[in-house]
Parts: sequence; C-alpha cells; structure tokens
Amino acid sequence: MSSAAEAVAGLVSVLGTIDPGRPSRSVVGSGHYASVVAIDDRTGIAVCTDGVGTKVIVAMQVGRFDTIGVDCVAMNVNDLICVGAEPIAMVDYLAVEQPAVEMLRAIGEGLKRGAERAGVEIPGGELAELPELIRGHPSPHGFDLAGAAFGTVALDRMITGEAVQPGDAAIALPSSGIHSNGLTLARRTLIEEGGRSLDDVPEELGRSLADELLEPTEIYVRAVLELIKSPIEVHGLAHITGDGLLNLLRLNDEVGYELDTLPAPAPVFELIETVGVLSPAQMYREFNMGIGFCCVVSETDAERALALLGHHYPAASRIGRVTADAGVISLPSVGITGRKEGFE
Repeated sequence: MSSAAEAVAGLVSVLGTIDPGRPSRSVVGSGHYASVVAIDDRTGIAVCTDGVGTKVIVAMQVGRFDTIGVDCVAMNVNDLICVGAEPIAMVDYLAVEQPAVEMLRAIGEGLKRGAERAGVEIPGGELAELPELIRGHPSPHGFDLAGAAFGTVALDRMITGEAVQPGDAAIALPSSGIHSNGLTLARRTLIEEGGRSLDDVPEELGRSLADELLEPTEIYVRAVLELIKSPIEVHGLAHITGDGLLNLLRLNDEVGYELDTLPAPAPVFELIETVGVLSPAQMYREFNMGIGFCCVVSETDAERALALLGHHYPAASRIGRVTADAGVISLPSVGITGRKEGFE
C-alpha cells in the first residue's frame, strides 16, 4: 500500500467509527463515487465532493478563469450519477489569496455554465480569503476551487456495481481532453521538461497548450440520466478520473475487464507520451486517454444502450466486456494489464 493510500485508509478508519447517536443511515459509504444516506424507506440522498486540482495553476498562469468552474461542477456531478442519483444542487468552496473582482466573476461564469449543463442549482457557497495559505502562480491570483453536490435516488434503483457480471458489455463515452486529472504530469512534461510555453501552438493540436489544458471537463449527466430512466438495466457506471480505466474496479471486486476495442487517444495524449517518453502503462495510469465515462450493461442491452448514448455522443463505443478475472483489467491493444495498484 502506498503512503497516500495508507494515509487515506487511516482517515477513513476513524470516520467509520463516528457515532451519530442513532442507527446509521448510510447505504453506500466511502469508496464509491458518491455516498448515499437514506432519508426514509424509499429515498436516499447521494452526496459527494471534489475539486479541480492543479488545473487551477494553468488558469492562474494565463489569467483565464472562465472555464475552471465548469470543471468543478463536472467533477462532482459526474461522480454523483455513478450511483444512479439525479443531481439537484451543488455548493462551492472558493479559497483565494486576494478577492479580485474580475477573477471571481469569471469563475462564477464557469460555475453557471457547468450548472446549467448539469441541470443543477448552486444556491450558496463559501468564499475564504487566505493569503497566508494560498499563493498564486503568479501571486496575488492564487485560488483553489472545490464543491460538494447532492441528489436523490430511489433506494431500490441505486446502481452500485454489485450487478456487474461476466459477459456484460462496457460502453465508453468520449472525454473532452485531459479533464481535471493528470494536469501535474501534463504540465511537467510539456512545459517544464518539454521547454514549451502555454502560448505555444503545437502542430499536433492546432491550438495553444493553454487552450488544450483548460478545455473543460465533459458533463455526462443528461446522457446518463436518460440511460438510467430507460428500460435498459444499467449494472454499473464509472467516472474515469485519476487512475484512468482502473476506476472500473471500484464497481465490483469480483470481476475484471477485457477492453480490447479502445478508441484512439486524442492528440494531446500522444503529444504528452512522445515528449515525456512515457510508457503506455504510465499514460493509462495517469490519464483518461479519451474515455471520460463508462456504462456497464448486459450483453442483451448493449446495442440499445449504445444507440441511446450515441444520440448524445456520436463517438460513444463499445470497448470490451466484463470477465471473471477478478480485479484485473486487460488492455490487449496496448499490451498492458492492470490491478488496483496500477497498470504494468
């Protein structure tokens, strides 16, 4: 176990001993994409929280703040739908070095755009001025942005991944780029080691590195909710974030995946791999590699699910199947195999 995983395990072990003075209402706890708390015998509230990570550094460096709010919304609502919940609202936490009017307005514009795409409200939030903690790149434009979202789910309609079984089909929805994970490696590879600036326009991309790295995270809510509400029985839903396709293993410990029809990675991933001389294992361990979300359905429903999702994402594709090889993800087209610890 890595030191980070050990630290998280220590935190979770303590939080798991909380005594609220009544029977626990938790139905889905730590480890899934969102937690679910029962409010009565039929309805649960799904909750989750996430931030934007070091993508905010790119925004600071180019002084462009109008997209980062979309990422904050996306990272939360995309997790929320993984348990079958319908997102309702989100609150944001914005910590700043200095409360600059135009920066905050631009961040708010991104939050608004993301909320409207997801069909949620942002009824409130928190602004903290913390010059002793937050330092910008450059100063004084430092900030960090995180959020917490909630939604509702019928307890008998939750999607936890327990239903995933060998023979099921895995369907991928395309990412819009790097999203909000792996930005530290991307910046180090392209900027620090590659000797490029954020204003550079690599021929492979046809636009600046800043534009590419700040491309907002795709929001999958409307497509996935339509799938959930259809007659198709959805067995599992996975938001592909840090650790890439290994996120599928969060759904069910008793199965594995053979993903033998992967889409071609977007040019930005090929550029990072080439400049950084990175192996496929490193790339698939750090990035989504063009797959932002996965839906697992029965083989008999695969074509119907693909057709439904294709109305929203024409590039949606079937990428493989569920296997009985517990805890193992095989990517034969790139010659690597992974477990929870990573790809090899």
